[in-house]
Amino acid sequence: MRHRNVSDSTLFFPGAVGKALSGRRIMSSFLHIMRCGVLALAASLAACAVPDADQSIAESSAGSTPVIQGADGPLSPAASAALIASLDGGAEGSPVLQHHLKVEEAIGGSPLTTDNAVEVLRDGDQTFAAIGKAISEARETLNLEYYTIEDVTLTTPDGNARQLADMLVAKLQQGVAVNIIYDSYGSIDTPRDVFDRLGKAGAKLLDFHPVDPNPANVIDGNDRDHRKILVADGRIAVIGGVNLSKSYESKSPGSDDDEEDPQTGLPAHWRDTSIRIEGPAVAEIQKLFFDHWKNEGGPTIDETHYFPKPEAKGHHIVRVIGSSPEQEISRYYVTLISALRSAESKAWISNAYFVPTPEEVETLIAAAKRGVDVRLLVPEKSDAGPAVEAARSHYSELLDAGVKIYETRDVVLHSKTVAIDGVWSAIGSSNFDHRSVLFNDEIDAVVIGRKTAEDLEAIFKDGEQTAVAIDRESWEKQRRFMDRMRGFWARLMEGLL
Repeated sequence: MRHRNVSDSTLFFPGAVGKALSGRRIMSSFLHIMRCGVLALAASLAACAVPDADQSIAESSAGSTPVIQGADGPLSPAASAALIASLDGGAEGSPVLQHHLKVEEAIGGSPLTTDNAVEVLRDGDQTFAAIGKAISEARETLNLEYYTIEDVTLTTPDGNARQLADMLVAKLQQGVAVNIIYDSYGSIDTPRDVFDRLGKAGAKLLDFHPVDPNPANVIDGNDRDHRKILVADGRIAVIGGVNLSKSYESKSPGSDDDEEDPQTGLPAHWRDTSIRIEGPAVAEIQKLFFDHWKNEGGPTIDETHYFPKPEAKGHHIVRVIGSSPEQEISRYYVTLISALRSAESKAWISNAYFVPTPEEVETLIAAAKRGVDVRLLVPEKSDAGPAVEAARSHYSELLDAGVKIYETRDVVLHSKTVAIDGVWSAIGSSNFDHRSVLFNDEIDAVVIGRKTAEDLEAIFKDGEQTAVAIDRESWEKQRRFMDRMRGFWARLMEGLL
Protein backbone atom coordinates (compact mmCIF):
# COMPACT_ATOMS: atom_id res chain seq x y z
CA MET A 1 0.00 0.00 0.00
CA ARG A 2 1.34 3.41 -0.91
CA HIS A 3 1.94 6.11 1.65
CA ARG A 4 -0.46 9.04 1.73
CA ASN A 5 1.51 12.20 1.11
CA VAL A 6 1.11 15.24 3.31
CA SER A 7 -0.14 18.12 1.18
CA ASP A 8 1.78 21.34 1.55
CA SER A 9 -1.03 23.47 0.19
CA THR A 10 -4.57 23.99 1.44
CA LEU A 11 -6.35 20.91 2.68
CA PHE A 12 -9.99 21.97 2.98
CA PHE A 13 -12.75 22.37 0.41
CA PRO A 14 -15.79 24.47 1.38
CA GLY A 15 -17.98 22.69 -1.16
CA ALA A 16 -17.79 19.62 1.03
CA VAL A 17 -18.96 21.23 4.27
CA GLY A 18 -19.40 18.69 7.03
CA LYS A 19 -17.36 16.02 5.23
CA ALA A 20 -14.17 15.07 7.04
CA LEU A 21 -11.50 14.92 4.34
CA SER A 22 -8.93 13.88 6.94
CA GLY A 23 -7.89 14.85 10.45
CA ARG A 24 -4.99 16.78 8.98
CA ARG A 25 -7.24 18.70 6.62
CA ILE A 26 -9.67 19.72 9.33
CA MET A 27 -6.79 20.81 11.55
CA SER A 28 -5.25 22.79 8.69
CA SER A 29 -8.49 24.66 8.01
CA PHE A 30 -8.93 25.38 11.70
CA LEU A 31 -5.40 26.74 11.94
CA HIS A 32 -5.98 28.95 8.90
CA ILE A 33 -8.99 30.58 10.52
CA MET A 34 -7.35 30.93 13.94
CA ARG A 35 -4.31 32.56 12.36
CA CYS A 36 -6.45 35.24 10.76
CA GLY A 37 -8.39 35.68 13.99
CA VAL A 38 -11.86 35.95 12.49
CA LEU A 39 -15.14 34.12 12.46
CA ALA A 40 -16.54 35.14 9.10
CA LEU A 41 -15.03 34.21 5.74
CA ALA A 42 -15.05 37.75 4.39
CA ALA A 43 -13.29 39.05 7.48
CA SER A 44 -10.71 36.28 7.33
CA LEU A 45 -9.92 37.04 3.70
CA ALA A 46 -9.45 40.71 4.53
CA ALA A 47 -7.23 39.90 7.50
CA CYS A 48 -5.05 37.61 5.40
CA ALA A 49 -4.56 39.96 2.46
CA VAL A 50 -1.21 39.68 0.68
CA PRO A 51 0.89 42.86 1.01
CA ASP A 52 1.47 44.86 -2.16
CA ALA A 53 4.92 44.33 -3.67
CA ASP A 54 4.98 47.65 -5.53
CA GLN A 55 6.31 49.73 -2.64
CA SER A 56 9.05 47.20 -1.86
CA ILE A 57 10.10 47.11 -5.51
CA ALA A 58 10.15 50.91 -5.79
CA GLU A 59 12.20 51.32 -2.62
CA SER A 60 14.56 48.44 -3.42
CA SER A 61 15.53 49.58 -6.90
CA ALA A 62 16.52 53.07 -5.82
CA GLY A 63 20.12 52.68 -4.72
CA SER A 64 21.23 49.07 -4.49
CA THR A 65 24.00 47.67 -6.68
CA PRO A 66 24.50 43.92 -7.06
CA VAL A 67 27.84 42.73 -5.69
CA ILE A 68 28.79 39.12 -6.35
CA GLN A 69 30.50 37.00 -3.70
CA GLY A 70 33.10 34.55 -5.00
CA ALA A 71 35.14 31.80 -3.39
CA ASP A 72 37.88 34.33 -2.59
CA GLY A 73 35.56 37.06 -1.34
CA PRO A 74 33.39 39.79 -2.87
CA LEU A 75 34.07 40.97 -6.39
CA SER A 76 34.34 44.70 -6.96
CA PRO A 77 31.16 46.43 -8.18
CA ALA A 78 32.77 46.85 -11.60
CA ALA A 79 33.79 43.18 -11.77
CA SER A 80 30.32 42.11 -10.62
CA ALA A 81 28.63 44.21 -13.31
CA ALA A 82 31.05 42.94 -15.95
CA LEU A 83 30.39 39.30 -14.99
CA ILE A 84 26.64 39.70 -15.32
CA ALA A 85 26.94 41.59 -18.61
CA SER A 86 29.36 39.02 -20.02
CA LEU A 87 26.86 36.17 -19.92
CA ASP A 88 26.09 34.85 -23.40
CA GLY A 89 23.13 36.36 -25.22
CA GLY A 90 21.51 39.76 -25.23
CA ALA A 91 18.84 39.58 -22.54
CA GLU A 92 21.28 38.93 -19.69
CA GLY A 93 22.94 42.32 -19.91
CA SER A 94 19.76 44.25 -20.69
CA PRO A 95 18.75 47.31 -18.64
CA VAL A 96 15.54 45.48 -17.68
CA LEU A 97 17.41 42.61 -16.04
CA GLN A 98 19.85 45.03 -14.45
CA HIS A 99 16.92 46.87 -12.88
CA HIS A 100 15.50 43.62 -11.53
CA LEU A 101 18.84 42.54 -10.06
CA LYS A 102 18.93 45.81 -8.11
CA VAL A 103 15.56 44.93 -6.61
CA GLU A 104 16.72 41.39 -5.89
CA GLU A 105 19.93 42.64 -4.26
CA ALA A 106 18.01 44.87 -1.85
CA ILE A 107 15.18 42.51 -0.98
CA GLY A 108 16.81 39.05 -1.26
CA GLY A 109 18.57 39.05 2.11
CA SER A 110 21.70 37.32 0.76
CA PRO A 111 24.33 38.07 -1.89
CA LEU A 112 24.70 36.78 -5.40
CA THR A 113 27.46 34.18 -5.34
CA THR A 114 29.59 32.86 -8.17
CA ASP A 115 31.99 29.90 -8.50
CA ASN A 116 29.12 27.48 -7.86
CA ALA A 117 28.38 24.10 -9.45
CA VAL A 118 24.64 23.53 -9.95
CA GLU A 119 22.96 20.30 -11.01
CA VAL A 120 19.23 20.14 -11.72
CA LEU A 121 17.66 16.98 -10.28
CA ARG A 122 14.53 15.45 -11.81
CA ASP A 123 11.97 13.80 -9.58
CA GLY A 124 12.49 11.69 -6.49
CA ASP A 125 14.92 9.16 -7.92
CA GLN A 126 17.62 11.69 -8.85
CA THR A 127 17.02 13.74 -5.71
CA PHE A 128 17.14 10.73 -3.40
CA ALA A 129 20.31 9.51 -5.14
CA ALA A 130 21.96 12.93 -4.58
CA ILE A 131 20.86 12.97 -0.94
CA GLY A 132 22.01 9.37 -0.43
CA LYS A 133 25.43 10.19 -1.89
CA ALA A 134 25.81 13.35 0.21
CA ILE A 135 24.95 11.50 3.42
CA SER A 136 27.18 8.55 2.55
CA GLU A 137 30.18 10.78 1.90
CA ALA A 138 29.70 13.20 4.83
CA ARG A 139 32.67 13.29 7.16
CA GLU A 140 31.87 15.97 9.74
CA THR A 141 28.36 17.46 9.67
CA LEU A 142 24.88 16.88 8.30
CA ASN A 143 22.02 19.38 8.58
CA LEU A 144 18.52 18.44 7.43
CA GLU A 145 15.46 20.71 7.41
CA TYR A 146 12.25 19.37 5.84
CA TYR A 147 8.51 19.90 5.95
CA THR A 148 8.07 16.12 5.78
CA ILE A 149 10.67 13.68 7.07
CA GLU A 150 9.89 9.97 6.77
CA ASP A 151 12.16 6.95 6.88
CA VAL A 152 12.51 6.90 3.10
CA THR A 153 14.63 4.56 1.02
CA LEU A 154 17.68 6.30 -0.46
CA THR A 155 20.10 5.18 -3.15
CA THR A 156 23.75 4.99 -2.08
CA PRO A 157 26.73 5.62 -4.40
CA ASP A 158 27.27 1.85 -4.78
CA GLY A 159 23.71 1.47 -6.07
CA ASN A 160 22.30 -0.12 -2.94
CA ALA A 161 19.08 0.96 -1.21
CA ARG A 162 19.22 1.99 2.45
CA GLN A 163 16.78 3.57 4.86
CA LEU A 164 17.35 7.19 5.84
CA ALA A 165 17.35 6.46 9.58
CA ASP A 166 19.87 3.63 9.17
CA MET A 167 22.20 5.90 7.21
CA LEU A 168 21.98 8.74 9.73
CA VAL A 169 22.54 6.42 12.71
CA ALA A 170 25.60 4.97 10.96
CA LYS A 171 26.95 8.48 10.41
CA LEU A 172 26.41 9.36 14.06
CA GLN A 173 28.35 6.26 15.05
CA GLN A 174 31.18 7.48 12.82
CA GLY A 175 31.28 10.79 14.71
CA VAL A 176 29.36 12.90 12.17
CA ALA A 177 27.18 15.58 13.79
CA VAL A 178 23.54 15.33 12.65
CA ASN A 179 21.03 18.14 13.23
CA ILE A 180 17.42 17.89 12.06
CA ILE A 181 14.55 20.38 11.84
CA TYR A 182 11.21 18.84 10.91
CA ASP A 183 7.80 20.48 10.66
CA SER A 184 5.45 19.14 13.30
CA TYR A 185 2.43 19.25 11.00
CA GLY A 186 4.14 18.10 7.83
CA SER A 187 5.74 15.14 9.62
CA ILE A 188 2.72 14.29 11.76
CA ASP A 189 2.36 10.80 10.24
CA THR A 190 5.99 9.84 10.81
CA PRO A 191 6.17 7.23 13.60
CA ARG A 192 7.59 8.79 16.73
CA ASP A 193 10.06 5.94 17.13
CA VAL A 194 11.91 7.16 14.01
CA PHE A 195 12.82 10.43 15.74
CA ASP A 196 13.33 8.69 19.10
CA ARG A 197 15.86 6.36 17.51
CA LEU A 198 17.76 9.23 15.92
CA GLY A 199 17.73 11.19 19.17
CA LYS A 200 19.06 8.25 21.18
CA ALA A 201 21.84 7.82 18.61
CA GLY A 202 22.94 11.41 19.22
CA ALA A 203 21.13 13.50 16.60
CA LYS A 204 19.95 16.95 17.68
CA LEU A 205 16.25 17.34 16.80
CA LEU A 206 14.02 20.39 16.53
CA ASP A 207 10.24 20.03 16.17
CA PHE A 208 9.10 23.17 14.33
CA HIS A 209 5.95 24.74 15.84
CA PRO A 210 4.59 21.62 17.57
CA VAL A 211 0.93 21.04 16.80
CA ASP A 212 -1.10 21.62 19.96
CA PRO A 213 -4.72 20.36 20.02
CA ASN A 214 -5.63 23.06 22.56
CA PRO A 215 -7.40 25.85 20.60
CA ALA A 216 -5.93 28.44 22.96
CA ASN A 217 -2.42 27.55 21.79
CA VAL A 218 -2.77 27.36 18.02
CA ILE A 219 -2.74 31.03 17.03
CA ASP A 220 0.71 30.65 15.51
CA GLY A 221 0.14 27.08 14.35
CA ASN A 222 -0.59 28.17 10.81
CA ASP A 223 3.06 29.17 10.25
CA ARG A 224 4.81 26.09 8.87
CA ASP A 225 8.39 25.24 7.95
CA HIS A 226 7.99 24.30 4.28
CA ARG A 227 11.70 24.26 3.46
CA LYS A 228 13.55 21.24 2.01
CA ILE A 229 17.26 21.43 2.85
CA LEU A 230 20.16 19.02 3.16
CA VAL A 231 23.69 20.34 3.78
CA ALA A 232 26.64 17.96 4.06
CA ASP A 233 29.97 19.13 5.54
CA GLY A 234 29.06 22.73 4.69
CA ARG A 235 30.11 22.02 1.10
CA ILE A 236 27.19 20.26 -0.62
CA ALA A 237 23.52 21.22 -0.49
CA VAL A 238 20.32 19.84 -1.97
CA ILE A 239 17.21 22.04 -1.97
CA GLY A 240 14.00 22.19 -3.97
CA GLY A 241 10.49 20.78 -3.85
CA VAL A 242 11.19 17.16 -2.86
CA ASN A 243 10.29 16.18 0.69
CA LEU A 244 11.79 13.16 2.38
CA SER A 245 8.45 11.48 1.68
CA LYS A 246 7.69 7.93 0.60
CA SER A 247 5.49 9.32 -2.16
CA TYR A 248 8.70 9.84 -4.15
CA GLU A 249 9.61 6.17 -3.99
CA SER A 250 7.25 5.46 -6.91
CA LYS A 251 8.79 4.59 -10.25
CA SER A 252 8.79 6.86 -13.26
CA PRO A 253 5.70 7.22 -15.49
CA GLY A 254 5.54 4.51 -18.13
CA SER A 255 6.91 1.81 -15.84
CA ASP A 256 5.09 -1.31 -14.67
CA ASP A 257 4.36 0.35 -11.33
CA ASP A 258 0.76 1.04 -10.26
CA GLU A 259 -0.86 3.78 -12.32
CA GLU A 260 -2.94 5.05 -9.41
CA ASP A 261 -2.51 5.13 -5.67
CA PRO A 262 -5.36 2.97 -4.35
CA GLN A 263 -5.43 4.91 -1.08
CA THR A 264 -5.74 8.43 -2.48
CA GLY A 265 -7.01 7.89 -6.03
CA LEU A 266 -4.15 10.08 -7.27
CA PRO A 267 -1.57 9.10 -9.88
CA ALA A 268 1.19 7.04 -8.28
CA HIS A 269 3.99 9.06 -9.85
CA TRP A 270 5.26 12.32 -8.39
CA ARG A 271 6.98 14.85 -10.64
CA ASP A 272 9.28 17.31 -8.87
CA THR A 273 12.52 19.27 -9.17
CA SER A 274 15.48 19.93 -6.87
CA ILE A 275 19.04 21.20 -7.31
CA ARG A 276 22.39 20.12 -5.95
CA ILE A 277 24.79 22.98 -5.21
CA GLU A 278 28.50 23.11 -4.43
CA GLY A 279 30.38 26.37 -3.88
CA PRO A 280 29.95 29.64 -1.94
CA ALA A 281 26.12 29.50 -2.15
CA VAL A 282 26.12 26.54 0.27
CA ALA A 283 27.18 28.82 3.14
CA GLU A 284 24.09 30.97 2.54
CA ILE A 285 21.89 27.86 2.83
CA GLN A 286 23.74 26.86 5.99
CA LYS A 287 23.14 30.32 7.48
CA LEU A 288 19.38 29.97 6.91
CA PHE A 289 19.42 26.61 8.68
CA PHE A 290 21.17 28.03 11.73
CA ASP A 291 18.99 31.16 11.79
CA HIS A 292 15.96 28.87 11.99
CA TRP A 293 17.61 26.64 14.54
CA LYS A 294 18.38 29.54 16.88
CA ASN A 295 15.11 31.40 16.34
CA GLU A 296 13.16 28.24 17.18
CA GLY A 297 15.16 27.63 20.37
CA GLY A 298 17.17 24.63 19.23
CA PRO A 299 19.97 23.21 21.42
CA THR A 300 23.26 25.14 21.28
CA ILE A 301 25.54 24.03 18.45
CA ASP A 302 29.19 24.94 17.98
CA GLU A 303 29.20 26.20 14.38
CA THR A 304 32.99 26.08 14.02
CA HIS A 305 33.08 23.16 11.57
CA TYR A 306 29.93 24.05 9.67
CA PHE A 307 31.39 26.83 7.53
CA PRO A 308 34.55 25.65 5.75
CA LYS A 309 36.44 28.02 3.48
CA PRO A 310 34.49 28.28 0.20
CA GLU A 311 35.97 26.62 -2.86
CA ALA A 312 35.39 27.42 -6.53
CA LYS A 313 33.39 24.52 -7.98
CA GLY A 314 31.91 25.96 -11.15
CA HIS A 315 30.69 29.10 -12.89
CA HIS A 316 27.05 29.36 -11.86
CA ILE A 317 25.77 32.56 -10.25
CA VAL A 318 23.33 31.79 -7.42
CA ARG A 319 21.34 33.75 -4.87
CA VAL A 320 19.70 31.88 -1.99
CA ILE A 321 16.49 33.49 -0.73
CA GLY A 322 14.91 32.58 2.60
CA SER A 323 11.35 33.77 3.15
CA SER A 324 9.41 33.81 6.40
CA PRO A 325 6.11 35.17 7.74
CA GLU A 326 8.28 37.16 10.16
CA GLN A 327 9.22 39.41 7.22
CA GLU A 328 7.04 42.37 6.34
CA ILE A 329 6.57 40.81 2.91
CA SER A 330 7.95 37.57 1.50
CA ARG A 331 11.36 38.15 -0.06
CA TYR A 332 10.82 35.56 -2.75
CA TYR A 333 7.38 36.95 -3.59
CA VAL A 334 8.79 40.42 -4.29
CA THR A 335 11.68 38.89 -6.24
CA LEU A 336 9.29 36.80 -8.37
CA ILE A 337 6.97 39.73 -9.13
CA SER A 338 9.94 41.87 -10.14
CA ALA A 339 11.44 39.10 -12.29
CA LEU A 340 8.16 38.51 -14.14
CA ARG A 341 7.78 42.24 -14.76
CA SER A 342 11.30 42.20 -16.19
CA ALA A 343 10.61 39.29 -18.57
CA GLU A 344 11.27 40.25 -22.20
CA SER A 345 10.80 37.03 -24.20
CA LYS A 346 9.51 34.11 -22.13
CA ALA A 347 8.44 33.05 -18.66
CA TRP A 348 7.77 29.35 -18.08
CA ILE A 349 6.33 28.42 -14.70
CA SER A 350 5.79 24.94 -13.29
CA ASN A 351 3.96 24.84 -9.98
CA ALA A 352 2.10 22.33 -7.87
CA TYR A 353 -0.39 24.71 -6.26
CA PHE A 354 -1.29 27.58 -8.55
CA VAL A 355 -3.42 29.87 -6.38
CA PRO A 356 -2.09 33.25 -7.53
CA THR A 357 -2.49 36.52 -5.70
CA PRO A 358 -4.24 39.37 -7.58
CA GLU A 359 -0.84 40.98 -8.13
CA GLU A 360 0.56 37.77 -9.63
CA VAL A 361 -2.44 37.46 -11.96
CA GLU A 362 -2.00 41.06 -13.09
CA THR A 363 1.72 40.52 -13.62
CA LEU A 364 1.21 37.38 -15.73
CA ILE A 365 -1.48 39.07 -17.82
CA ALA A 366 0.67 42.17 -18.36
CA ALA A 367 3.63 40.03 -19.44
CA ALA A 368 1.54 38.06 -21.95
CA LYS A 369 0.00 41.25 -23.36
CA ARG A 370 3.42 42.75 -24.03
CA GLY A 371 4.37 39.68 -26.06
CA VAL A 372 6.15 37.51 -23.49
CA ASP A 373 5.66 33.76 -24.02
CA VAL A 374 4.02 32.99 -20.67
CA ARG A 375 3.40 29.30 -20.00
CA LEU A 376 1.98 27.56 -16.94
CA LEU A 377 2.40 23.85 -16.19
CA VAL A 378 -0.08 22.90 -13.46
CA PRO A 379 -1.66 19.65 -12.24
CA GLU A 380 -4.96 18.15 -13.36
CA LYS A 381 -5.11 16.20 -10.08
CA SER A 382 -3.54 17.12 -6.79
CA ASP A 383 -3.36 16.09 -3.16
CA ALA A 384 -4.99 19.49 -2.56
CA GLY A 385 -8.17 19.54 -4.65
CA PRO A 386 -9.19 23.11 -3.73
CA ALA A 387 -5.93 24.42 -5.21
CA VAL A 388 -6.85 22.87 -8.58
CA GLU A 389 -10.32 24.41 -8.46
CA ALA A 390 -8.90 27.81 -7.50
CA ALA A 391 -6.37 27.61 -10.34
CA ARG A 392 -9.08 26.79 -12.88
CA SER A 393 -11.14 29.76 -11.77
CA HIS A 394 -8.35 31.97 -13.21
CA TYR A 395 -7.92 30.18 -16.53
CA SER A 396 -10.31 32.28 -18.63
CA GLU A 397 -8.76 35.66 -17.83
CA LEU A 398 -5.25 34.27 -18.28
CA LEU A 399 -6.09 32.55 -21.57
CA ASP A 400 -7.75 35.73 -22.85
CA ALA A 401 -4.47 37.58 -22.28
CA GLY A 402 -2.48 34.96 -24.21
CA VAL A 403 -1.10 32.88 -21.34
CA LYS A 404 -0.62 29.23 -22.36
CA ILE A 405 -1.81 26.70 -19.77
CA TYR A 406 -0.98 22.98 -19.64
CA GLU A 407 -2.46 20.48 -17.19
CA THR A 408 -0.35 17.43 -16.43
CA ARG A 409 -1.81 13.95 -16.77
CA ASP A 410 -0.87 10.69 -15.04
CA VAL A 411 1.46 12.38 -12.54
CA VAL A 412 1.16 14.44 -9.38
CA LEU A 413 3.01 17.64 -10.24
CA HIS A 414 4.86 18.99 -7.20
CA SER A 415 7.55 21.15 -8.85
CA LYS A 416 8.11 24.81 -8.04
CA THR A 417 10.26 26.25 -10.86
CA VAL A 418 10.46 29.40 -12.98
CA ALA A 419 12.59 30.03 -16.08
CA ILE A 420 12.64 33.56 -17.54
CA ASP A 421 14.29 34.74 -20.77
CA GLY A 422 16.56 31.70 -20.87
CA VAL A 423 18.79 33.09 -18.15
CA TRP A 424 16.95 33.75 -14.85
CA SER A 425 15.78 30.62 -13.03
CA ALA A 426 14.26 29.85 -9.65
CA ILE A 427 14.00 26.44 -7.98
CA GLY A 428 12.82 25.93 -4.44
CA SER A 429 10.02 25.21 -2.02
CA SER A 430 7.74 28.20 -2.69
CA ASN A 431 4.41 27.51 -4.32
CA PHE A 432 2.61 30.03 -6.52
CA ASP A 433 -0.01 30.56 -3.82
CA HIS A 434 -1.04 32.73 -0.91
CA ARG A 435 0.18 30.23 1.69
CA SER A 436 3.82 30.48 0.58
CA VAL A 437 3.57 34.27 0.68
CA LEU A 438 1.78 34.65 4.02
CA PHE A 439 2.40 31.65 6.22
CA ASN A 440 5.29 29.38 5.22
CA ASP A 441 9.02 29.52 5.83
CA GLU A 442 10.50 28.85 2.37
CA ILE A 443 13.85 28.56 0.60
CA ASP A 444 14.45 29.26 -3.08
CA ALA A 445 17.56 29.53 -5.22
CA VAL A 446 17.82 32.03 -8.06
CA VAL A 447 20.34 30.93 -10.69
CA ILE A 448 21.61 33.39 -13.31
CA GLY A 449 22.90 31.65 -16.41
CA ARG A 450 21.83 29.71 -19.47
CA LYS A 451 22.59 26.13 -18.44
CA THR A 452 20.12 25.92 -15.57
CA ALA A 453 17.44 27.74 -17.56
CA GLU A 454 17.93 25.29 -20.43
CA ASP A 455 17.62 22.34 -18.05
CA LEU A 456 14.37 23.69 -16.60
CA GLU A 457 13.01 24.45 -20.06
CA ALA A 458 13.80 20.88 -21.15
CA ILE A 459 11.89 19.50 -18.15
CA PHE A 460 9.01 21.86 -18.92
CA LYS A 461 8.89 20.70 -22.55
CA ASP A 462 8.85 17.07 -21.44
CA GLY A 463 5.92 17.94 -19.20
CA GLU A 464 4.11 19.56 -22.12
CA GLN A 465 4.38 16.33 -24.11
CA THR A 466 2.22 14.43 -21.64
CA ALA A 467 0.02 17.36 -20.60
CA VAL A 468 -3.15 18.73 -22.13
CA ALA A 469 -3.09 22.27 -23.50
CA ILE A 470 -6.12 24.22 -22.29
CA ASP A 471 -7.92 25.82 -25.21
CA ARG A 472 -9.79 29.03 -24.44
CA GLU A 473 -12.93 28.30 -26.47
CA SER A 474 -13.32 24.63 -25.54
CA TRP A 475 -12.48 25.40 -21.92
CA GLU A 476 -15.50 27.66 -21.55
CA LYS A 477 -17.77 25.17 -23.28
CA GLN A 478 -16.76 22.22 -21.13
CA ARG A 479 -17.15 24.04 -17.82
CA ARG A 480 -20.32 22.71 -16.20
CA PHE A 481 -22.35 24.61 -13.64
CA MET A 482 -20.95 22.55 -10.75
CA ASP A 483 -17.40 23.10 -12.03
CA ARG A 484 -18.00 26.84 -11.90
CA MET A 485 -19.53 26.61 -8.44
CA ARG A 486 -16.54 24.68 -7.12
CA GLY A 487 -14.28 27.30 -8.64
CA PHE A 488 -16.38 30.04 -7.06
CA TRP A 489 -16.07 28.57 -3.57
CA ALA A 490 -12.37 27.84 -3.98
CA ARG A 491 -11.84 31.41 -5.22
CA LEU A 492 -13.48 32.73 -2.04
CA MET A 493 -10.99 30.74 0.01
CA GLU A 494 -7.88 31.85 -1.89
CA GLY A 495 -6.68 34.09 0.90
CA LEU A 496 -6.42 31.03 3.11
CA LEU A 497 -4.95 28.58 0.60
